[in-house]
Amino acid sequence: MTIQIINPDNAAPPLAPYSSATRAGNTIHVSGMLAVGPRGETVGVGDVRAQTRHVLESIKSVLAAAGATMKDIAFNQIFVKDLADYAAVNEVYAEYFPATPPARYCIRADLVKPEFLVEIAATAYVGD
Repeated sequence: MTIQIINPDNAAPPLAPYSSATRAGNTIHVSGMLAVGPRGETVGVGDVRAQTRHVLESIKSVLAAAGATMKDIAFNQIFVKDLADYAAVNEVYAEYFPATPPARYCIRADLVKPEFLVEIAATAYVGD
C-alpha cells in the first residue's frame, strides 16, 4: 500500500520532522495539531478556546487537502496542558462535532512549548 504525504500549502511550519498527515488507503492520520500560525507564531496565547478553535480549523484544512471533512473523523486524541481547561475545550469541540461526535480520549500532558494549551490528533476514514 502506498502512503501519501499530506502537507497543505497553508499549513503551519512543522516544529519537528513530521508531515501534517498521511493517507494509507482509506485512512487519514492527522498529526497532533497545535496553535501555530503560518509564520510559526503561537496563536491565542493564554486562551484555550482560541487555541482549540485554531487546532480544529487546522485539522479541517489538512483533511480538506486530503479530500476529507470533519465528518470523516473516526477518532480524536486530545491533550490538554491543564485539566481545568477541559470544559472550555469541550465547548469549542462541540461546535465542530454537534451531532455525531467521533470516539476520542482526552488526557493532561505537558506540550512541546509552555504556551501551548491543547493539541489534537485525528484519524479519519473515507470511502468503503
